[in-house]
Amino acid sequence: MYFSRLTSQSTKSFSKQIERLREALDDADAVVVGAGAGLSTAAGYTYSGERFDALFGDFAARYDFADMYSGGFHPYDTLEEYWAFWSRYIMCNRYEPAPHPVYEQLLDLVHDRDYFAITTNVDHCFQRAGFDKRRLFYTQGDYGLFQCSRPCCQETFDNEGTVRAMVAQQHDLRIPSELVPHCPHCGAPMTMNLRCDDAFVEDDGWHAASERYSDFLRRHQNMRVLYLELGVGGNTPAIIKYPFWQMTAKNPRATYACVNLGEAVAPVEIADRSILIDADIAQVAAELVR
Repeated sequence: MYFSRLTSQSTKSFSKQIERLREALDDADAVVVGAGAGLSTAAGYTYSGERFDALFGDFAARYDFADMYSGGFHPYDTLEEYWAFWSRYIMCNRYEPAPHPVYEQLLDLVHDRDYFAITTNVDHCFQRAGFDKRRLFYTQGDYGLFQCSRPCCQETFDNEGTVRAMVAQQHDLRIPSELVPHCPHCGAPMTMNLRCDDAFVEDDGWHAASERYSDFLRRHQNMRVLYLELGVGGNTPAIIKYPFWQMTAKNPRATYACVNLGEAVAPVEIADRSILIDADIAQVAAELVR
């Protein structure tokens, strides 16, 4: 379906939109949550500023980068340096608790409903907050998984033990050489299971989650579905945003809700069934769970 233009419904008050969203949650037969980077930002996973300075000030001083993303793409001279950075990055964004309870509040809103969550985030916050893993689809990977860098196989490997050892044993921004991970099948260096290029591994778990998500959508396609989009920007709109718009347009019983600071918009064709909240997700979540 072609959408002609977008609307922000900027004349609607915050309190009115919150009430509309609360009513949509109560009325829905099913809730499909679509989460982007803005949701984890609201949970406190920021990649620059004070948090970056506190966690990576030593790396910034040596390698002259200003945020975690830049550090991830820095051309380190050795794998020992590369994994010193990445192990700390994975530890603070995957294994340490999120600073704010946004995901837990979201679970409070949907735990007793028929829900499914799809996310481009790779920090595993949904599952760590208590969401049912069989109702989750991480499309872009997981900081908690390694894969072969070639890759020689469609297999991923849990990395928590290795990452914790790297963090504990790194010295002078390097890890011991014996901790550098290699593929157990071909011996090539490991890398993160993140969708950065066509080497991304979609393992059996990825395909099973994809099928469960597709099945959930098929089973509910003509029901009262709330498509709840949280913090999805313009980097990968074809994964969550555009499909949510299309599914809402095709189903006259569906409602589309978008919570996103500065980016809460919807096509005019579904404006009458859209709830657009231009606000911090943490503020919205706190209001809804009151």
